[in-house]
Amino acid sequence: MDKHSTTDYSVIIPAFNEAALIAATIRSVQAAMRHSQLSGEIIVVDNDSTDDTAKIAAGLGARVVHEPFRQIARARNSGARAAQGRYLIFVDADTIIAAPLLNEALHLLVSGRVAGGGTRVEFDRPQRFLASALLRYWQMISRAARLAAGCFVFCSAEGFRQVGGFDEKVYASEEIGFSIRLRAWAHRHRQIFKIINRPWLKTSARKNQNVMQLLLTILVIALFPAAVRFRSLCFLWYACRHSDTLPERKL
Repeated sequence: MDKHSTTDYSVIIPAFNEAALIAATIRSVQAAMRHSQLSGEIIVVDNDSTDDTAKIAAGLGARVVHEPFRQIARARNSGARAAQGRYLIFVDADTIIAAPLLNEALHLLVSGRVAGGGTRVEFDRPQRFLASALLRYWQMISRAARLAAGCFVFCSAEGFRQVGGFDEKVYASEEIGFSIRLRAWAHRHRQIFKIINRPWLKTSARKNQNVMQLLLTILVIALFPAAVRFRSLCFLWYACRHSDTLPERKL
């Protein structure tokens, strides 16, 4: 990060084959940015897509960074290295945010009392009972344990660098380890790690299309935590996407 930069914050969007969804995500971020008095930038990290993800992102005015190695943690870290902002906000490429969420995250960071955090997660369409129950369980755990969901993570650039960013040894759940390390760093610096408990974000429910597959993945990781170090065991996060056809997502 250039110490002379006038950019206050950077929104980093890692993306692999997200041509179907990336435009809506970028437009939601741009709409939110128009309500902020701080100056920001959007960085899309093209994680070696084979579709028009990078072209669409560049056409909408985002700065595109290419990360050839397919790993979510590495894509996030590549975006952070390219970022010019004092504050970093990571948004998944299949996620829609509302202006109040961006403003609240920036307000917390600017206050100096909060080193980072996450937000309440909602899906973009109604879910069946089991998937809804899993979401409610995650919401409870997220608030109680102060763990950010990967679809929206915010932090100071200083805190990010001090804790070493996202762990590139894992292929999934990198936001959990990051939350724990940043939370500890915040405590040492008399700050907190905060989960914003407001319904200002909607993320794609496509991973829940096969609930049994989702439960199997959760079970494997729960019984064998080292599974996150193997991309083949994290297939829900690395499935090939070429033409997702999802309904229009609105907040």
